[in-house]
Amino acid sequence: MTLYPLLFTPVMKNNVWGGRALERYGYSLPDGPIGEGWMIGDHANGVTVVSDGPLQGRGLDELRETHGAELLGSKGMTSHNGRFPLLLKLLDCNDDLSVQVHPSDEYKGLPAGELGKTEMWYILDAKPGARIIYGLIPGVTREKLADAIAQGRVMDCLQQVSVKPGDSFYIPAGTVHALGAGVLVAEVQQNSDTVYRLYDYNRPGLDGKPRELHVEHSLNVINYGESKATRMTTDVRPGEWLTLAQSPYFVVEKGVVNGVWQLATSPDSFEMLVVCDGEGTLSWGGGESRPVKAGQCYLLPAVLGAYELGGRMTVLRSYLP
Repeated sequence: MTLYPLLFTPVMKNNVWGGRALERYGYSLPDGPIGEGWMIGDHANGVTVVSDGPLQGRGLDELRETHGAELLGSKGMTSHNGRFPLLLKLLDCNDDLSVQVHPSDEYKGLPAGELGKTEMWYILDAKPGARIIYGLIPGVTREKLADAIAQGRVMDCLQQVSVKPGDSFYIPAGTVHALGAGVLVAEVQQNSDTVYRLYDYNRPGLDGKPRELHVEHSLNVINYGESKATRMTTDVRPGEWLTLAQSPYFVVEKGVVNGVWQLATSPDSFEMLVVCDGEGTLSWGGGESRPVKAGQCYLLPAVLGAYELGGRMTVLRSYLP
């Protein structure tokens, strides 16, 4: 069967910090606060299923097995855990997320079958005054942080940053971070669901009980020196790609479509497209075309080759380095 641009039914996750903002993109949400939409995922905790076309109803895990390099590209066939190498999410932060940190692939305390978690954020929307936590204050050591945790003043050790739509943040494993209330985010990350919580504002979870903290794991994996975390405010001219994040695991670029843009996938890697705003069309071989709009996330198979974006919209493109 000829592969085509794949749109999936998201896996929606209830989170104590979530809201209902993903409804603005036309998604049907289950009851309760929804913090995460797993848009393209192949993980034990959630597999997305194709929503239309000849492959409708097929899970990404099945497609990975049946289509191999045609879907993933040559680089995608070397995933360390045998699954699709990346996870793409949309995050609705109606409240503050826990202060957390993620391990690297090398951490010996990783759960069986899990990878480390390097990620990046692109701010789709932000309420006035919205902030995030992004790294430690310079000079904070493991000992200083452990003392602050014991004394209930961990926030004194953390950098807080104001955010606005269009900002992007690269978050290597080992970087302490937390999204704040009032932001809507596109997140590209390694295919991992490992989170070590350092602090959670002493609030109850959805079950009414305090959520588990992982202080010792957190202290073990934090990078107390130069974390290589980067941030930028993005301004892009139509028809050009701006690199937002370049890691050993993914490249993420931002582009603005204003008219028609001729593009192509590489046999090396699939591409993931996020329509951040606006609307237009996605066209590919044989004259096939479909309308696209803000909030949609497409997986373009490596074998797709030439494709075209038309209209007026902002997009993120992710692929393997």
